[in-house]
Amino acid sequence: MSTIRVLLVEDHTIVREGLRTLLSLEKDIEVVAEASDGAEAVRLVHDVELDVAVMDVAMPHLNGVDAARQMLQAVPEMAILALSVHRDRRLVMGMLAAGAKGYLLKNCPGEELAKAIRLVAKGQVYISAQISRIVAEDYVNRVQSAQHSSLLDLTPREREVLRLLARGKHSKEIAGELAVSPKTIDAHRQNVMKKLNAHSIADLTRFAIREGLVTLDE
Repeated sequence: MSTIRVLLVEDHTIVREGLRTLLSLEKDIEVVAEASDGAEAVRLVHDVELDVAVMDVAMPHLNGVDAARQMLQAVPEMAILALSVHRDRRLVMGMLAAGAKGYLLKNCPGEELAKAIRLVAKGQVYISAQISRIVAEDYVNRVQSAQHSSLLDLTPREREVLRLLARGKHSKEIAGELAVSPKTIDAHRQNVMKKLNAHSIADLTRFAIREGLVTLDE
């Protein structure tokens, strides 16, 4: 069984000592280095061979988000596991965007921390139950925002052309229905595809169905 080499990054000494004691009970986990702030952690990754950094988020001198980003630039193969009292959406998503493989709250059981370390060391992601809802809600909000903004980017005429294309009509048919030239319809189609980042009529059709512009039985 290979040993997982861990760096503890925590600015409160008593918390850091408690984590070290807790992890010393695990036969396959070894705390090989400790840092009291993000800046010190960034320096350490250049000197110590590490598998996982268990890192606080709110720290002096250099916060966890910026420290994580710099540490992974230096050692991309290392995994970072955030361990924090904060469940603020901006901090959670900031750590994950910086490259952290997991996020735990400090009220988690010791067994969960050890489990999370083992998983992120294997390249997997571990998000605690309390944090997973925040991540899911953020994802849904981003998807919905992207969809709505894309639809709003279209002019009324472009939305009409999109609707008719999604119904299977060709440029000449649409041109006749809207009393414009086929070249004008082709220009509208190209604009719509560019705005929606679509590459085919099938992509446009899926978008139109998802947005309610057409229905499957039309």
